[in-house]
Amino acid sequence: MMSLTPSRGCLLDLPWEDILVPHILCHLPLQQLLSLQRVSKSFQSLIQLYLANMRSFDSSQIGPAIPQAAFVNLLKDNEVLQQLALQNCSDWLTDKELLPVIGQNHHLHQIQLKGCAQLSRHALVAISLSCPNLRQLSLAHCEWVDSLSLRSLADHCKALEAVDLTACRQLKDEAICYLVQKCRRLKSLSLAVNANVGDVAVEEIAKCCPELEHLDLTGCLRVKNDSIRVLAEYCPKLRSLKVKHCHNVAESSLSILRSRGVELDVEPPLQRALVLLQDVVGFAPFINLQI
Repeated sequence: MMSLTPSRGCLLDLPWEDILVPHILCHLPLQQLLSLQRVSKSFQSLIQLYLANMRSFDSSQIGPAIPQAAFVNLLKDNEVLQQLALQNCSDWLTDKELLPVIGQNHHLHQIQLKGCAQLSRHALVAISLSCPNLRQLSLAHCEWVDSLSLRSLADHCKALEAVDLTACRQLKDEAICYLVQKCRRLKSLSLAVNANVGDVAVEEIAKCCPELEHLDLTGCLRVKNDSIRVLAEYCPKLRSLKVKHCHNVAESSLSILRSRGVELDVEPPLQRALVLLQDVVGFAPFINLQI
């Protein structure tokens, strides 16, 4: 006689590779998935399968700081990563931990290494050789980036669309020019906090990157009005420009971009004067800025 009592299925009875990994586990926070490994050996095997097949890894999902040994263990079997964000590993990440991950993941198109100061130029060379489809790369505050490693990146990663070189102070105009000559699809570029960058680099950016939408030149003290005018002429898609603390850039060049609706991080001179006046006397007189 057939029992009318419904059978109780187990989560682990579902197909792992067809259902659990791509459609269920991918919606859970990584930190919770790692905790599941302690439930049973079966769950441990399931999570290991998930880790080997995940397309995106962001160290911040695990917590404010991920242990070095845990990072190595998490990614040791993964060869299909597309996105890698390791800013939370900046205190200890070296070439020894990063290079094996880069070497076995040739499909990466986004890499975030902001503040990873203990890496070396060999890391960037490895990225350039292993990741030909790379589109976004953040090397902000990585002062080990030099002109030779940047040339390697430019030679091998020509699909780049966004590069953050904030505070990469070894780089000079020549290195930036080489990058933009090779990577003409760039839409976003940050060269902030680098006093070595000047008009030569900015003008080459303008002439080589017609798709450029965002440019950060904050603190680039050698940038002047002439290159900003060239930028306005050659970059019709520009949406935002940061030139705060660029003391040689004046409203005479910025007004061209301002009239086009480009977002600027400095106020017009009259607006700045009113703000200063309000700070001093506690109020600002009404002035019709539309005149």
